[in-house]
Amino acid sequence: MNNFLAPRAHVDEHSLDRGLRNLMMDATFATMVGALNSGVVLVAFALWLGASNTAIGLLAAIPLWTQLLQAPAVALVERFRARRRISILALAVARITLPVFALLPLIPDRRIALALLIVLEIIHTAFNAICACSWNSWIRDLVPEDRLGRFFARRTIYATAIGIVCSLGAGFALQNQQTAREGGDGLVFTALYMIGFLAAAISTWRLALVPEPLMPPPQPKQTLVKLLSAPLKDRNFRTLIRFMASWQFAVNSATPFFTVYFVQQLHLGMGWVMTFTVVSQVANLLFLQIWGRLSDRFSNKSVLNVAAPAFLLAIAAMVFASEFESRLHLIVYLSVLHAFMGMASAGVNLATGAAALKLAPRHAATAYIAANSLIASAAAGVAPILGGLSADFYAARELSFQVLWRDPSGVSEFLSLQITHWDFFFLISAAIGLYAMHRLSFLQEEGTVRRREFIAEMAEETLRGVRNLSPVRGLRTPFPAASLLDLHSRRRVQKRVERARARKRERELEPAE
Repeated sequence: MNNFLAPRAHVDEHSLDRGLRNLMMDATFATMVGALNSGVVLVAFALWLGASNTAIGLLAAIPLWTQLLQAPAVALVERFRARRRISILALAVARITLPVFALLPLIPDRRIALALLIVLEIIHTAFNAICACSWNSWIRDLVPEDRLGRFFARRTIYATAIGIVCSLGAGFALQNQQTAREGGDGLVFTALYMIGFLAAAISTWRLALVPEPLMPPPQPKQTLVKLLSAPLKDRNFRTLIRFMASWQFAVNSATPFFTVYFVQQLHLGMGWVMTFTVVSQVANLLFLQIWGRLSDRFSNKSVLNVAAPAFLLAIAAMVFASEFESRLHLIVYLSVLHAFMGMASAGVNLATGAAALKLAPRHAATAYIAANSLIASAAAGVAPILGGLSADFYAARELSFQVLWRDPSGVSEFLSLQITHWDFFFLISAAIGLYAMHRLSFLQEEGTVRRREFIAEMAEETLRGVRNLSPVRGLRTPFPAASLLDLHSRRRVQKRVERARARKRERELEPAE
């Protein structure tokens, strides 16, 4: 087993291609675990056990705070220099907890079951964090830099596709659970976690088949403090860390409570909550390749300059959901909003992960990526805990806005908006996100272009994808928007050519020195 998991001095092209295919399969089955055993399912499980807002905030914070274990994991990697072995062993311990999760509905006392749920989540996410530290460094050295964007986009596409199917199945099961008398017997959670465990076993095996390159020779007298302080001395990488910390704090101030908001304040069933998740995943899937190609062509910062503000706008727009009186209009609005969030989150997740990998030097990737993850996770872990503790405070607050206009017959109401409870979280999250965008503006990355130019290129990529939907040229031309985009593209290329010719003429007219 040790020889099987041992690093290789050289990974040839054939082994690399086979390893990348196994990484695709690993991502597919790992996503099944996430869809069936975390996120909405975990929150629904906790709510079934009687969890309070504070407990929900704690569950949201646990995966973030356990990322702090990447600090000792860095020392572990540097000490044993066997990243694949560390990853597989850590994953095995993390995923052996899933069958224990499945037994919790059988415990009569739900308070004890909830306490055990929290403990198991700590163990599960802690060893996942140890695995993530060694996995990041391992994959950073394995995947060629010029293929990072396309590889992660394609890997996520395969994973998201199976995640959509699993989310639909989980949503159907949870809806039946919710409509059962007194919330049902909870055996649906037993089934979901056992299926997740089987998927986890396949994922772990596939990951074990991926080759690992040898790490560079260790540098003498590299203490843990010295290793983790090196990224903080790198000015540009420090800028990335500041952005990631503020961004994670902003996003995790609101998103962990979406499920609670939908169920308790908007009175929607878990089936609808999972449906929104699927809508977001579909949009994520459709735009991943576009974001991946654009990040390789330009830069990850260019992607973030567009995707991150779009995501913040979607969070802020969540406050209008409580204003809909029609259930149909509410569901349509939330579906559109989740599609927009899925599109934006695809770019954000892809660009943030690729940026850390790209800006981290190969010889010190483990320490750089771990430092980024440690600080960002610590900031993100504070947000849901503060949210859970302050939920009751905001529940008793209300802020109303009214815009009135007068007509000859008197005063008529033109616009009315009430901000209550979770609405405050969404607005605060968006406001903090604006500060994160300010930090991003200082990041230096080669290939970054202006937002307007990037949006134009993104429109062309989207148009190209629409064209590819039909092999018949005649079916593509009736879209006026497509014609306008084509005209805009041709004019922009023509302007570039004219500017290049003008610069050439100016150089020819300059007197020789």
